[in-house]
Amino acid sequence: MAVNFRASARKVWQTAASIKTGVVLLILVVIFSAAGTIVLQRPNTEPDEMQNAYSPQALRILDGTGLTDVFHAWWFLTLMILVSCSIIAASVERFPNAWRYFSRPYKYPDESFRRVLYPQTSLAIADEETGLVAAERALHSLGFKPERVVREDHFGIFAERHRISEMGVYIVHASLLLIFFGAVVDGIWGWRGTLNLNEGETSSAVELRDGTTRTLPFAIRCDQAGQENYKDGSPKKWWSKLVVVKDQREVEKKEIVVNDPLVYRGVRFYQSSYGPNGKVEKFSITATPSSGSGEKREISLGVHDTVPLDADTTVRFAEFIPDYAVRDGQVYRRSNELGNPAAHLVVSSKASGKSFDVWFPPLDEIADNSKAPYQLQPADLQMGHFTGLQVSHEPGQWAVWTGVVLLGIGLAFVFYVVHMRFWAVPVRDAKTGKYTLWIGGSANRNRDAFGQRFDDLVALLEETLRTIPKTSPSEQVATVAGH
Repeated sequence: MAVNFRASARKVWQTAASIKTGVVLLILVVIFSAAGTIVLQRPNTEPDEMQNAYSPQALRILDGTGLTDVFHAWWFLTLMILVSCSIIAASVERFPNAWRYFSRPYKYPDESFRRVLYPQTSLAIADEETGLVAAERALHSLGFKPERVVREDHFGIFAERHRISEMGVYIVHASLLLIFFGAVVDGIWGWRGTLNLNEGETSSAVELRDGTTRTLPFAIRCDQAGQENYKDGSPKKWWSKLVVVKDQREVEKKEIVVNDPLVYRGVRFYQSSYGPNGKVEKFSITATPSSGSGEKREISLGVHDTVPLDADTTVRFAEFIPDYAVRDGQVYRRSNELGNPAAHLVVSSKASGKSFDVWFPPLDEIADNSKAPYQLQPADLQMGHFTGLQVSHEPGQWAVWTGVVLLGIGLAFVFYVVHMRFWAVPVRDAKTGKYTLWIGGSANRNRDAFGQRFDDLVALLEETLRTIPKTSPSEQVATVAGH
């Protein structure tokens, strides 16, 4: 039983560590991530827009499978955890060999290695020291730092560049783990919601995507919001002046625009919308006595404000309807959208004890505009506005962005940094007693370009060998002994 368990565990481990498993899982993550950018996502998309984009049946299927909230769906988080486990298993399985290769470079090639290495060549040399000196000079000229390697009674030259490139794949692995870790943390502990504020309003209640409300440990106030337009009148940008209020103190202020949020204690407030809230800030009217005696005056009213017109007469702003309809002699609010507005004022006279309903626009059979003791005319209407904020708390973002930066570094090492190695070994023919200089090289990628670099080294070696004077046997022994 124990043997079977160990065998099964080993099989599971090998499957997890397989490159094929990792690639398949990574492809699935990419596919579903792409789906998350194609399918409209909640709560970034308004419910009406979702219903217009999909049929009720399709929307039920998308919601039920989590495709309208891909990056927080349990199956997507599980998939990222599986990819992370596969990356860890593959790294653990292969890293020991890679570390040995990195920490203990192969500096002296034996005969079997020299036979199979490509590219390689051999050059005739007068003696061992001449070949070693020529190899050192040539490698120095190409920007390498050669070192002499001693193996019993043999000498060799070894030079390399960019050994760290061998670790590039593990830098990529670490970056992917950081990105997936941050995404899983955001998926479990992060949240997104919306917060709409009227100008001057303060709130700490954020409506989440699931319809619940989250209360922040601080409040956010909108002092002012606005819109800048292009010359043709189309919106250029929205902006909001926000204030963070904690313990009845203003602790931070910022004017935000799209893609420049206010961030406080890990909570981000993005500008997402702006528009009229259907409420009146100020209604300016002109009042002229119906009797013709008296001066015309201009007054400003807020909803439910009462202002005296004279000692016996007052005017009250009773209500404002952003989109009205008249049915059976009654005025109804059709919607909260500003489409067909109506303002209702009440003029009261103490002398007559009567009240007169004044409507703008004048509504037949309802309005008393002509009967009122004052003739009122609208002068200006200033509507209130709201700012729409997207609010998010994403505690894993530091890991995601660190992983993105690290991924860029790792990919640069993988694709653009080449680990090049060169060996030069003087070889003596046992039969003739003559020396040849064996030169070989290898690169972990981009071998065509490396082949040109190897040819440059050989050409430089041939030129260097022609310029090195021959040494006598006694000088050669002394020089070798000095090394």
